[in-house]
Amino acid sequence: METYSLGNESASVVLLQPVDEHDLHSMESELAIIKEGITVDFQMIAFRIKDWNKELSPWKAPAVFGNQDFGDGAADTLRKILRHCADRTKTYYIGGYSLAGLFSLWAAYQTDLFQGVAAASPSVWFPGFTEYMQEQAIQSHQVYLSLGDREEKTRNAVMATVGDRIRMANEILKTQGVNSILEWNEGNHFKEADKRTAKGFLWLMQA
Repeated sequence: METYSLGNESASVVLLQPVDEHDLHSMESELAIIKEGITVDFQMIAFRIKDWNKELSPWKAPAVFGNQDFGDGAADTLRKILRHCADRTKTYYIGGYSLAGLFSLWAAYQTDLFQGVAAASPSVWFPGFTEYMQEQAIQSHQVYLSLGDREEKTRNAVMATVGDRIRMANEILKTQGVNSILEWNEGNHFKEADKRTAKGFLWLMQA
């Protein structure tokens, strides 16, 4: 897995983010937004995901758009990410956009290593995921959730559930005693991913 390190590699705060090719082009913008909003020194490690539907999916599920089914490669992806978290004196936050946001949420159920999760416009419409959240206990103390206010207005029946699902996810987390917030952004799913993700990481570091 290709990795890209930005910021200060000796910083005690590390932001971990799975990204695709589009995200890579906006990483500098995201980094600048975070630096402008906080004085905390940090390192960001971006992990290049080549097969989005396979490498970030916690379990297999049928395609909901196009014809590519979802795989079950999340466990392998998480193992690779955890190799970069060997220094337990540091504080680690994980986050991402869309399916990477869902992966980040799922990852926090697998390990207590992450202090917080920034799930920006996460794919919580993913079959069985909110049910999974109800049955399991997340191991992170802070969770930032966000969604665009037009994301649930789609003709795709599965993806149209994202609004109800993210409201449900936030309530589940609060019921379990997690410091959780749900923030709404203007626009559909494809608007300002870098800004939305940066806002999530900023909230975590200030919470």
